Amino acid sequence: QVQLVESGGGLVQPGGSLRLSCAASGRTFSSVAMGWFRQAPGKEREFVAAINWSGGVTYYADSVKGRFTISRDNAKNTVYLQMNSLKPEDTAVYYCSVRSGGSSWVSRESYRYWGQGTQVTVSS
Repeated sequence: QVQLVESGGGLVQPGGSLRLSCAASGRTFSSVAMGWFRQAPGKEREFVAAINWSGGVTYYADSVKGRFTISRDNAKNTVYLQMNSLKPEDTAVYYCSVRSGGSSWVSRESYRYWGQGTQVTVSS
């Protein structure tokens, strides 16, 4: 089993920034792709960003392109999500997960193992 722990969420004003972290343990980290998803109340969990095993290839949802940046530090077994120019519609619980197959980088069905999530609230 892989254990994932998200952190870094909180309350921020529109236009502000946050950096989320996902610390992994229990399995080889450097050889797997990782993704970030988010879920707002009453809505389905949606794709946010993903990164391949080496960090050289990234994918982003259209709603966050140009504002969010995904990165990883394999020496620290950690994936990051830098969120800038935050908007109220970014409010959600953010989860990280491990890519486990499938043909799509953006589908929830292509991921397994999920952390507990970290709450991000964007409000003035």
